[in-house]
Amino acid sequence: MAANAATSGSGLDGYFKISERGTTIARELRGGLATFFTMAYIIILNPVILSLGHDYHKHALSFPQLSAATALIAGVMTLIMGVGGNLPLAVAAGLGLDSVVAFQIAPTMSWPDAMGLVVIEGLGICLLVVTGLRQVIMDAIPLPLKQAISVGIGLFIAFIGLVDAHFVHTPAGAPTPVSLGGAGTGELTGWPVVVFVVGLLLTVVLLVRRVPGAILLSIIGATILAVIINSSATIPKDPLAPNGWGNQIPEWPNKVTSSPDLHLLGKFSLGGGFVHAGIITAIVFIFTLILSDFFDAMGTIVGISNEAGLLDEKGRVPNIGRVLFIDGAAAVAGGVGSVSSNTAFIESAAGVGEGARTGLASVFTAVFFGIALFFTPLYSIVPSAAATPALVAVGFLLMTQVKGIPWDDWSIAIPCFLTIVLMPFTYSITNGIGAGMISYVVLKSAQGKAREPHPLLWAIAVLFAAYFALAPIKQALGVA
Repeated sequence: MAANAATSGSGLDGYFKISERGTTIARELRGGLATFFTMAYIIILNPVILSLGHDYHKHALSFPQLSAATALIAGVMTLIMGVGGNLPLAVAAGLGLDSVVAFQIAPTMSWPDAMGLVVIEGLGICLLVVTGLRQVIMDAIPLPLKQAISVGIGLFIAFIGLVDAHFVHTPAGAPTPVSLGGAGTGELTGWPVVVFVVGLLLTVVLLVRRVPGAILLSIIGATILAVIINSSATIPKDPLAPNGWGNQIPEWPNKVTSSPDLHLLGKFSLGGGFVHAGIITAIVFIFTLILSDFFDAMGTIVGISNEAGLLDEKGRVPNIGRVLFIDGAAAVAGGVGSVSSNTAFIESAAGVGEGARTGLASVFTAVFFGIALFFTPLYSIVPSAAATPALVAVGFLLMTQVKGIPWDDWSIAIPCFLTIVLMPFTYSITNGIGAGMISYVVLKSAQGKAREPHPLLWAIAVLFAAYFALAPIKQALGVA
């Protein structure tokens, strides 16, 4: 009887459509765990970006508090996404968004004020969802552009993996923008790079041989290798990683549990940003956050759903209304938790690569985030060198969707090309989507087909034009 439970159409199977989507509970568990391992770095990296030793208006940011709150909000919103949206999408603090908050917004106001603007941003996104505008916008985008978004994200996360592993780097004063090796010398040096290379080779070998759990097994294997190397070899310091490994060192901790400090929850002010930074500046900040969050999330949701084979014949995401509302609510939760805007995470592709197809994988990922709250010292032994090979491998998986783009139709192929290349080249999903949208309506107009793009695409193109011209607009308005 137990063997038939997975196909009974009741219980977990009936709610999450496990059998209907051709997956199993075991596969969803593997996918959820793989997603967690590839994005667990956010529990460390987000506090690093947000704190960085700054004291915004005498509001010191505690690293342990930020770390605990980051894990808690990610776990709660990922659980809600899994149960409410039934997609293998994990949610956590957005790296591009937290950089905007930390370096652009927070220096002009207190941290609670900045978090208040994040809450308002999330409420604005939820309003777009409730009115139906966000879904209409997503449905108005041509399928080839959606596929280009997936491909661009694939290249982007593969590049992130290479950079974070110090396999490539931007050399100072060199004629090339990037170079092989962590120091930009054109040479691979250091044991962490060895771990990355071995982990990447292990990942692709397991993928080619169709080994179940390939990505997760490669992360575990590379971590074991890193622990062995760290305990038996001298790891020289790196300018990019003073301890040689980065934020997470592969060594067994003195203790495996710790109590979470959640005192940052609820420390936000809805009106303080308008008082301290000015109304115009605050509005510009909110607009920037909404625009970045809106299209980063859209690209991630479409890309992950496409890779999982969940888009319908018109390229639409199932349960898209609920999914978009939950994503907007995640931004609100990030502000309430004082950890910046949360959004759908592209590292969810690691779970999809493991075969995850339902929200049950996200439920498992959420459980691991909950565990991480108490076992921070233990999961922190996974160094970036052991986790980043998964990003490169998943980049390949997303790249395969390039075959669906009609390259013989230049009016859509060129926007797709710009979408794809600008994501990794500008280190921004938003920039790639914006370039694709603007070029699409321009080229259709040049063909005398200005009415072919949906009116909302024209509005989006205008907004993106304003986004790219934000600096001169702020200057014209007298905004610093």
